[in-house]
Amino acid sequence: MSSHPDPSGPARIGPNSIIRMAEALREQQGEAITTAIFAAAGLEAYLTTPPDSMVLESEVIRLHQAVRATIGLDAAARASRDAGRRTGEYLLAHRIPKPAQIALKLMPPALAARALVKAISQHAWTFAGSGQFSAEFGHPLRLTIANCPTARDAHADRPLCDFYAGTFQRIFSELVSPKILAREVACAAMGAPACVFELSWK
Repeated sequence: MSSHPDPSGPARIGPNSIIRMAEALREQQGEAITTAIFAAAGLEAYLTTPPDSMVLESEVIRLHQAVRATIGLDAAARASRDAGRRTGEYLLAHRIPKPAQIALKLMPPALAARALVKAISQHAWTFAGSGQFSAEFGHPLRLTIANCPTARDAHADRPLCDFYAGTFQRIFSELVSPKILAREVACAAMGAPACVFELSWK
């Protein structure tokens, strides 16, 4: 599913991609390094006035590039994973209706996962920018983002899309099974055709 509903305009992503990264960086790296990273990405203004609407996909790409360039891949992975977790927390608190959450928790995990993926697919444009989201049901569940923003124009010997893995981990562990483990098993930054996340549970 294409995540960009208006192909005539620039791709955009929800503001959590900026806000939660700022929170994670401030906690893990401190204010000075956070400011340096946002300045390198040309986004320093967002630290004083956080975005309250969809942001340009290009801004998210620049931010992740600046994070990796400034603090290295290991620290960037920790910050990105935490930013994803925080995004999941926000979605659970403000975007996923409580009755739907209760209904999902009452379902068997496989059925809940299928229902949750359907809902995610309908809103893929809010988190994947110009990427394309798809799912392959089974155990493990495989979620794919082709042309993934966090791996765009990057080259690495390890997966880079910890932000998405962290978001999936938080949401699915809350609504499908607390035993969920989400991990990226293929990444475009490593030469894969798309970024693939496996979600497994016992």
